[in-house]
Amino acid sequence: MEITSEQIKSLRDETGISVMQCKKALEEAEGDMAKAKILLSKKSGEAAAKKSDRELGAGAIGAYVHTTNEVAALVNLACETDFVAKNEEFIALSRDIAMHVAAQAPKFISRDDVDEAAMAKAREVFAEEVQDKPAEMQEKILEGKLGSYFKEFVLMEQPFIKDPDKTIGDLVTGAVQKFGENVVISEISRVSVK
Repeated sequence: MEITSEQIKSLRDETGISVMQCKKALEEAEGDMAKAKILLSKKSGEAAAKKSDRELGAGAIGAYVHTTNEVAALVNLACETDFVAKNEEFIALSRDIAMHVAAQAPKFISRDDVDEAAMAKAREVFAEEVQDKPAEMQEKILEGKLGSYFKEFVLMEQPFIKDPDKTIGDLVTGAVQKFGENVVISEISRVSVK
């Protein structure tokens, strides 16, 4: 099947991913736009994993103050180079994440940041709830309950307020693919009057 430049442009406009990657995805999907998006999403996770150990030397601070002036947030979105850090889309992403932090008040950036005390306390509460379940299923059910509970407090796992079909983790992974660099939320801060 012949892939047209209009199809490539349309996919690039929707995803922000390079023309060559869009073309390859469309060719692999035989022109099916929905399938091409899925392929690009899958590849973004692979790209993020490959770049995760690269050193971060630049970034942008995203700031958001709500119109009521009662809540504000700062996000340090780190990347490898100034070239990416000064990119308008990268700066806009840092602001969007700051807006999300102001609205959702996450306590942790990633699951790795959850301290042992909080994990132990939650495990203790949920262990009581699964006592009446079959012994072989208790641990699996407990892990599911812990996952659901901490999803609310872990930024990378929260659904993005502007597009609930994507998590903040999906946005960061997409940024890695889009900018071709390691991108990490290295710090968040939220202040509220109430």
